[in-house]
Amino acid sequence: MIDLRIDDAVAHIVLDNPAQLNALDEQALRDLDAAYTEAEAAGARALVLRGAGRAFCAGRDISRVDPRDDDVSGYLDGLVAPLLQRMSRFPAPTFAAAHGACLGVGLGLLIATDVVYVAETAKIGSPFAALGATLDSGGHALFFERLGAHKTLDLVYTGRLMSGAEAVQSGLFSQVLPEGEVEAATVAVAENAARGATRAFLASKDLVRRLRDERLGLWASIEAENAAQVALCDTDDYREGFAAFQEKRAPRFGRGLSAG
Repeated sequence: MIDLRIDDAVAHIVLDNPAQLNALDEQALRDLDAAYTEAEAAGARALVLRGAGRAFCAGRDISRVDPRDDDVSGYLDGLVAPLLQRMSRFPAPTFAAAHGACLGVGLGLLIATDVVYVAETAKIGSPFAALGATLDSGGHALFFERLGAHKTLDLVYTGRLMSGAEAVQSGLFSQVLPEGEVEAATVAVAENAARGATRAFLASKDLVRRLRDERLGLWASIEAENAAQVALCDTDDYREGFAAFQEKRAPRFGRGLSAG
C-alpha cells in the first residue's frame, strides 16, 4: 500500500491503494512512517510524495470503523500527529504532487510537506459535517492562517471543496498544474533540489518552521538568519558555491550536512 523507491538520491513515496482513494488505516500510517525512516537512512536528498489512481488521499479509511468503539485518540494522537511531525522534520526538501481528493489526514500530509503542487482537479476542504466529525490533521491551522476565520468556518459549515486553482490562489499551496503535468513537474523540481546545497535548504526550512511555530518577529528572524549564515560558512557547500561563482561554472554540491 505504501511504495518507496529511491532514484538518484530522490525518494519517491506512493500511496498505492487506489480502490480506496488511498485512504489510510492504522497500518498504512505505520508503513508510511517507516518509508520516511527508510528514505532518511538511505540519505535521500529530496523526497516526492504522491497518490496512485484518482486521488491523492481521501483521508482516514473508515470502511471498517465502528464508531461505538473507535479509538480516535489512538489514531490521531498516537499515529497521525507523530507521523506529520516526522514528515515535517525530514532532513531534505520534500515535495508533494496532489490530485483529486486531498481530505482529512490526506490534507495533513500536504501540510507536513515543504512544497505542494496541486492539480486543477484537486478537492480540498472539510467534508466532515455529514459524518458528525470535525476537520483534523492541522486543517484548522492552515485554513485560519491563510483564509481567516470567516472563510475557514464557511468551508467547515458548508462542506464545500476548493479546486486546486482556488487553493493556490488562496495561498494554501505553491502551484496549480493540469493533472497530467503535476507529477512530472514535481519530480523535476525535486531532482533539481537533490542536486542543490542541502545544508542551506535545511537552514531555510528551519527558519520557516520557527516563523510558523514560534512566531518570530522581524528582528528575531534577522538574528536567526545571521546565525544560520555564519554556520553555513563552515560547510563544503558554501565554499563550493562561492568557488563556482568566481570560476563562472555550475556548482557541484555534495551532501552538505557536515562542516569541513
